[in-house]
Order: sequence, then C-alpha cells, then structure tokens
Amino acid sequence: MKLLSTCAVVLALTAPVHAQSPAKPGPEHDVLKKMEGNWDMTMKFGGMEAKGTVVYKMELGGLWLAGALETELFGSKFSGRSLDSYDAAKKKYVGVWVDSMSASTMVLEGTFDAATKTLTMTGDGPGQDGKPTKHKAVSVMPDDDTINFSMFMGDTKEPMFTIVYKRKK
Repeated sequence: MKLLSTCAVVLALTAPVHAQSPAKPGPEHDVLKKMEGNWDMTMKFGGMEAKGTVVYKMELGGLWLAGALETELFGSKFSGRSLDSYDAAKKKYVGVWVDSMSASTMVLEGTFDAATKTLTMTGDGPGQDGKPTKHKAVSVMPDDDTINFSMFMGDTKEPMFTIVYKRKK
C-alpha cells in the first residue's frame, strides 16, 4: 500500500513537468562533453603534490557532466564528485562539488570564454575553517587533452591549489 501511495504522489508531482518539453543539451554542453573520458591528475598545494585520476561522463540525457576524482591526500584516500551543466535560464554554467573531507557542498556558477578556452566559476563553499567562503575555480583548456585548473579562496591572488589534468590515451 505504501508503494502505491508513493507512486501516486510521484505521478501527481511530475504531471505538470511532462506538459513541458524536456530540456535538451545545447551548444554550451559541448564544452562539457569535451571533458568526457579518463584523466590522470597532478595536484599541487602548499609545496606538496598528489597524483590521482578523474573520470568524466555526460549523464542525465547529456545535460550533466558527472565527475569522479580519486587521489590520496595527507596519507588518506580522498574522493570527490562533481556535477556540471549549463543553465539556459541563467545563461550560466553551474556546478556542485562534494568530497570525502566535508559534509558541505560547494555551489558554483560562471561563464566560458571561447577565445581563451577558459571556464571561470564562482560561488560559496566551505573554507579551511569549515565556514562558508567565496571560491573561484578557473579551468583553462589549451587543447582537448589538457585542463589546467586553479582554485582561489577568498580574495587571494594566488591559487590555493592547482591541478593539471592529462587525458589518458
């Protein structure tokens, strides 16, 4: 009986959604689609270096780029997950990041500059003290097999960390 009630609620809530045509990936999603694949990564921070892997895959009808990062930080396994898309209503790229070091989310939005092949996103996420802090993520894609990523926290001019992604061949 509970399953039947749940199905009725889901149908009632989704009926208006079906009246609209479903969202379809646009040309902005092609920027994200280029990142699909398996990548080796090298992260640099505080004079240290960590190596790991990232897998990116377009999911949910090609609307979202799902990322799975695996590395080791400070002698422990570190995992991170990302979801990125293009929100046509906002005319902005949007993203969410979660990882194994925090129960808080980082939510970002921004723009892509085709001339410089740079995706710049800003938003809020946990700072080193756990309190909400402004972040800026900059991804420069000089070619189809390289992403140079820098994460800035607060108003700093120097990145908190950098990551170079190289596509696995």
